[in-house]
Amino acid sequence: MSEAVLSLDGLTVRLPRGADRPHALSDVSSSVASNEILCVVGESGSGKSMMANAIMRLLPNEVTIERGRMMFEGRDLCAADGAAMREVRGAGIAMIFQDPMMTLNPVLRIDTQMLEAIHAHQKLSAQTARDMAREALGRVGIPSPDERLQAYPHQFSGGMRQRVAIAIALLNKPELIICDEPTTALDVTIQGQILFEMQKICKEQNTALIWITHDLSVVAGLADTLSVMYAGSVVESGTVA
Repeated sequence: MSEAVLSLDGLTVRLPRGADRPHALSDVSSSVASNEILCVVGESGSGKSMMANAIMRLLPNEVTIERGRMMFEGRDLCAADGAAMREVRGAGIAMIFQDPMMTLNPVLRIDTQMLEAIHAHQKLSAQTARDMAREALGRVGIPSPDERLQAYPHQFSGGMRQRVAIAIALLNKPELIICDEPTTALDVTIQGQILFEMQKICKEQNTALIWITHDLSVVAGLADTLSVMYAGSVVESGTVA
């Protein structure tokens, strides 16, 4: 196994006073390496999405990282300031949400949003950035990418919007992609296509992938390794077999 891209060591996240339990995450330890797909499963409220948001440092107000380490490329994300995290998000670690409209701005054209994501991390000409955006759309199976770049999110189906969100996540070739149940709202055929594309992309780009789900049938065909969460803790982990 190659060296871990991301490793969590004793990650503990405290909830605000008055919550049902004091901690959303308790001593969570896990890791994922390049070209590895880690699936995180568990019932609703087990802490799967909270772990993803902690990694991205996108926790709600009054929810705090109490202790632990999140090592990514030799730096502890728990100790990173706002400027450092802005560099990491999108370029080092990308996240795909369950609802693509959490990624897409409904009043901006697709090209505007994709070019903005590129220019935030790379100094490229407008034409080079547009070529990258067009290529990314084609990679996730969107036909007529030139035409689609000029469309607005409401002109896409749910499955197509999710493909656009995936394309945006791939633009800066991140070392790690976190997917928070991105195919839950899609029909089975589209879900299968997106799962296949994500596997292919991980192999081609040597990307690490954390896939959060509660669907074990998805896990069986996707994952290399598996972590089971319950009540904010990892209770079992190992190979998918």
